[in-house]
Amino acid sequence: MTEGREPAAHLDEELRALGWYHYNLTRHAAEALLLSNGKDGSYLLRKSNEREDLYSLSVRGKDSVKHFHIEYTGTSLKFGFNEFSSLKELVLHFANQPLIGSETGTLIVLKHPYPHEVEEPSIYESVRVHTAMQTGRTENDLVPNAPSLGTKEGYLIKQGKIVKNWKTRWFTLHRNELKYFKDQTATEPIRALDLTECSAVQFDYSQERVNCFCLVFPLRTYYLCAKTGIEADEWIKILRWKLSQIRKQVEQHSASSSQLHP
Repeated sequence: MTEGREPAAHLDEELRALGWYHYNLTRHAAEALLLSNGKDGSYLLRKSNEREDLYSLSVRGKDSVKHFHIEYTGTSLKFGFNEFSSLKELVLHFANQPLIGSETGTLIVLKHPYPHEVEEPSIYESVRVHTAMQTGRTENDLVPNAPSLGTKEGYLIKQGKIVKNWKTRWFTLHRNELKYFKDQTATEPIRALDLTECSAVQFDYSQERVNCFCLVFPLRTYYLCAKTGIEADEWIKILRWKLSQIRKQVEQHSASSSQLHP
């Protein structure tokens, strides 16, 4: 096999039609995307930056992302010990949710193909809403209503406002709202925080606990702690992305207002 051979044009076309092929997404961007928006078992396919005949399958495990090579030989696709004569065969293999082993010996089930047609965090790449091309509407029309994977939920430890004790609460992030509940089974939130009023999200080292971060609001700063540093980092990344999106929308709104009322 020739090093650096261009992949066949028909394979490239087939790959572009694949919903979870992210073309030239970088390794770092794939990790950031899957850690912030994916879940255990999320995966995507991208071009490898090592060689033209290599592709990378990026898979999210519990708290990290692993990368596996898929090699195009000119007539088949090699993935681990398996060889597939067509992309269709490979896709069918993934549809059966196979297990994949990492070098640490842990097994990951390939469950959730991560689609490229979603609004993606601009801190990793510019926001792309592909449906804009199909509907003729502009990206700005679609961003507020776009089906976004920018949601997250999980347990965090929260400091009380008056009595500074710490309690475990179930948090959900959806659109511009961060809600917290007594636990995962509760139906009514204790409070819903409007992120349009939040001015900053940052790591916090003032607490005796580790993996802490804070959300700064005009009347109160909320102190939260995650179980691991990676988890705290995930929350901070996605919350900061939300704030950047809110600011962008505010700037666009004020810019369009000033054009209407010069």
